[in-house]
Amino acid sequence: MISVDNLSLKFGKRTLFDEVSVKFTPGNCYGVIGANGAGKSTFLKILSGDIDSTSGSVNITPGQRMAVLSQDHFKFDEVEVLKTVLMGHTKLYSIMEEKDAIYLKEDFSEEDGLRASELEAEFAEMDGWNAESDAASLLSGLGISEDLHYLPMNQLAGNQKVRVLLAQALFGNPDILILDEPTNDLDSETIEWLENFLIDFKNLVIVVSHDRHFLDTVSTHIVDIDFSKIKIYSGNYTFWYESSQLALKQRSDQNKKAEEKRKELQSFIERFSANVAKSKQATARKKMLEKLNVDEIQPSSRKYPGIIFKPEREAGDQIFMSENLELKADGVTYFTDVNLMVDKGDKIAFISRTKQAVNKFFQTIMEEIPTQKGSFKWGVTINKAYLPNDNSEYFSSDMNLIDWLRQYSTNQEEAYVRTFLGRMLFTGEETLKKSSVLSGGEKVRCMISKMMLQNPNLLVMDEPTNHLDLESITAFNNAVVDFTGTVLMSSYDHAFVQSSANRIVEFTPNGTIDRRMPYDAYLESEEIKAIREKMYGSK
Repeated sequence: MISVDNLSLKFGKRTLFDEVSVKFTPGNCYGVIGANGAGKSTFLKILSGDIDSTSGSVNITPGQRMAVLSQDHFKFDEVEVLKTVLMGHTKLYSIMEEKDAIYLKEDFSEEDGLRASELEAEFAEMDGWNAESDAASLLSGLGISEDLHYLPMNQLAGNQKVRVLLAQALFGNPDILILDEPTNDLDSETIEWLENFLIDFKNLVIVVSHDRHFLDTVSTHIVDIDFSKIKIYSGNYTFWYESSQLALKQRSDQNKKAEEKRKELQSFIERFSANVAKSKQATARKKMLEKLNVDEIQPSSRKYPGIIFKPEREAGDQIFMSENLELKADGVTYFTDVNLMVDKGDKIAFISRTKQAVNKFFQTIMEEIPTQKGSFKWGVTINKAYLPNDNSEYFSSDMNLIDWLRQYSTNQEEAYVRTFLGRMLFTGEETLKKSSVLSGGEKVRCMISKMMLQNPNLLVMDEPTNHLDLESITAFNNAVVDFTGTVLMSSYDHAFVQSSANRIVEFTPNGTIDRRMPYDAYLESEEIKAIREKMYGSK
């Protein structure tokens, strides 16, 4: 268990946490949420002892082992991959090191023999004989093949290092597991593996993530950081979001009586509990929700962007078509034989196991890179709005945000331009920021302002949720669902794709799979699984 008592953290005049007191109990998974800058990662660092609080205390049950997902991707560069994972269990690894050092001695003494015997007993008690196989199993589950296990970490790609460090945190059944954005750089299959691992994990988990599907799948509680306070709610992210929105609606309804509001909230809890019965953590969550007091449900103070895409004109019947599009480079087939006919109202999610395949496809059809083979054509009525994966070229000037957005507008009036910035929560002096100094999330919000300004009837979006906080992701997701035009997109955000896409197109080295069905149905289809394995040639 972790107990936080009267914890405060101040940076100069800014108070990040103010007299916070919360408890985290074994057997639960706590999903930590909060707006950008609220202090989610900082709070995890306080819990793990990497940062000291200004006042208050963090108390951990004596003897419990804590494991933390390392954010330093270069710390173990000279260490073998498998050994890096074993180092996650500090005590076990130190026993292994000391034991091996004793056995290597040329002048092995009786005292050495006694010490080795003690170490062997401890080693066996900690299941040390299965340590290497357990570590290898974790690595394989996270997509690190066996041929990489004995290479030094510096020979791995960045996304592979992230997976090894995740395996390091998971290794050895820690009593407390702290994970900050564990799904970054993971594909959908590896995320599903991690979800199942955490569902079966019996100890305490505290996790920060912007992946709503992941939070919904693994979380038994939501830890909300807001206004320098921290509150814990039963249920997953969707329950927290929908209940807080319902409470906010009720607060604004002055005419509804208190008892009517209470019945509405109770009915909401019962409906959600029934839906939870279908989830992987059904029993534990359902009991929590049934015991939940309706008074615990409170409106959120979060501000959600106002994202609305209004097509200026309706698209004709000709949207987009391609014939035999292909791109190969440096021995990698990104896509081949892409014969695609997009229909009006299609919301297509493009996916691939081949890294950068979809990114290269979007760059091709948006004419950022030349067509290597084949052809494509847009309909004459199409007005495209594009959100690229790399938006850096749009933010090289020192223009303020008003002037930055004005360059994309036919209406040059400041009040008009401010309206679109305001929808993305840029107000007051924030609109005078230089575009060249924006954070990653602020740049994406500016690009969304630009997209709304264009009144498009077709959206092209390459990883649209990158760098955004949960509030912006949720608002963006809802806007895409409500959009009456056509969408071409790629995203690792499972909830975003499942809720908005009605068609899945997958690029493989041996052709394209194209199915008009929801994302979950595509992933669960045994027929599609067989086709995918055949098209990729191997897993």
